[in-house]
Amino acid sequence: MSQNREHVVLLDTTGNPIGVADKATVHNKDTPLHLAFSCHIFNPSGKILVTRRALTKRTWPGVWTGSFCGHPTPGEPGPAAVARGARHELGISLDALELIAPHFRYRSVDAAGIVENEVCPVYTATTADEIVPRSDEVCQFEWVRPLDLRTAVEAAPWAFSPWLTLQIPLLFGPESSTS
Repeated sequence: MSQNREHVVLLDTTGNPIGVADKATVHNKDTPLHLAFSCHIFNPSGKILVTRRALTKRTWPGVWTGSFCGHPTPGEPGPAAVARGARHELGISLDALELIAPHFRYRSVDAAGIVENEVCPVYTATTADEIVPRSDEVCQFEWVRPLDLRTAVEAAPWAFSPWLTLQIPLLFGPESSTS
């Protein structure tokens, strides 16, 4: 494997690693199942960070989503991948990292026909750091009240990434009971 290329972990249908693939080529119209992660960050006042994906992203460009997501490299533990992703995408460190849904899995197709097909453990964390996003990852961000996020996703699910819409019940429960 070339050291300047990022690789993702390919998975069989039961979620077991079966190989690796170049991240730059894996997301297409027939994306194989692979390992990813999502992380939702809260600030000290209890607001959750939502980000808008950069317009240059291959999948779901310009769509609002959770705080950040990414892919562990082969052999990289999930928490280390999440910490790396937070530094890389948002320029922050994380506190109180917690795995809340280790087996979350989804498959979705965007408007261009590009498929996301991932086993995507879901984490939460906190930070008091100032967000300094990379422009090739994030074009906007907002700290919002959890209830406002749930309400927005319920009102206009098409404006959000499919993985965020599926993760809202994992974050806040199935009922609209967030504050």
